[in-house]
Amino acid sequence: MLDRLQALADRYEKLSELLCDPDVTSDTKKLREFSKEQSDLQEAYDAYVEYKDVLEQLDAAKAMQAEKLDDEMRDLVKMEIEELSGRKDELEERLTVLMLPKDPNDDKNVIVEIRGAAGGDEAALFAGDLYRMYSKYADAQGWRTEVLEANLNDLGGFKEIIFMINGKGAYSKMKYESGAHRVQRIPVTESGGRIHTSTSTVGVMPEMEEIDIEIKDSDIRVDTFCSSGAGGQSVNTTKSAVRVLHVPTGIMATCQDGKSQNDNKAKALQVLRARIYDVKRQEEEAKYAGERKSKVGTGDRSERIRTYNFPQSRVTDHRIGLTLHKLDTILNGDMGEIVNALTMTAQAELLEKGEQ
Repeated sequence: MLDRLQALADRYEKLSELLCDPDVTSDTKKLREFSKEQSDLQEAYDAYVEYKDVLEQLDAAKAMQAEKLDDEMRDLVKMEIEELSGRKDELEERLTVLMLPKDPNDDKNVIVEIRGAAGGDEAALFAGDLYRMYSKYADAQGWRTEVLEANLNDLGGFKEIIFMINGKGAYSKMKYESGAHRVQRIPVTESGGRIHTSTSTVGVMPEMEEIDIEIKDSDIRVDTFCSSGAGGQSVNTTKSAVRVLHVPTGIMATCQDGKSQNDNKAKALQVLRARIYDVKRQEEEAKYAGERKSKVGTGDRSERIRTYNFPQSRVTDHRIGLTLHKLDTILNGDMGEIVNALTMTAQAELLEKGEQ
């Protein structure tokens, strides 16, 4: 691992030189490419620099320990060695994680799709709860959310809502949310006070740029229509809503919440690129279906991943067996404990795979 870290440090320092080169600073594409690469290496580079510094200090302290010292100085040196050894172990553990294979999409924005599934109006209301949970979590992370498409039901829930979360590292923290989310509670529509079980599905996709997923104009069909509100009633008389069909795959995206037809088309294409990528990703993963399945799942929306039990204020993530009795705070956006547990499980699986 030390050889890999030194190679990483050499590359980082080479990038620092390149970013000062006039030939690079005058080339927007190269400047952006090299800046991103250096940014991706920054955390590991800083940790490695500190690690080397700790090793040097530790060697110096051990050399001093071998000298003739009075009791007070010997105790101070011993204390310093213990502190430096502890820090060395911490940095080695951190560097091991930082050197794990990184998902190239981790730093990207995400497009999230939430749909009410089994349970009718109650499923739509729960879809609204999930949207608010993710919105508040995004706010706490300093990210920005933008609704791309929303289909309300008469009770204020969402039959479907598609929104984007803009922020560095959004995909790395949100990617484990794809799947079926189950809620157990007494619906507002239930007069008998019985607990019902409903589900909503969540799909999380990294935002794809044009250079990531190329869509030819000849491969798409664009239809325009009047936007509509809850229940399907028309809310305007201009054809500002846009539906885009990718003919080769049959994948479709619709947007009507933008300010103009052009705005809606651009947003629909964003969703379309993400959906095309998501289908390709799942096809690739299906090729390796015989391999050991990851605990945190594959991102399949049909996979039940979590239950929200209101009577017991309990949230259970079935993939990792995590149960937390603080449903209200989680639905209020305090998802950090769940996200961290899922991330640590995924990292542990990668470490285990590397040791095999």
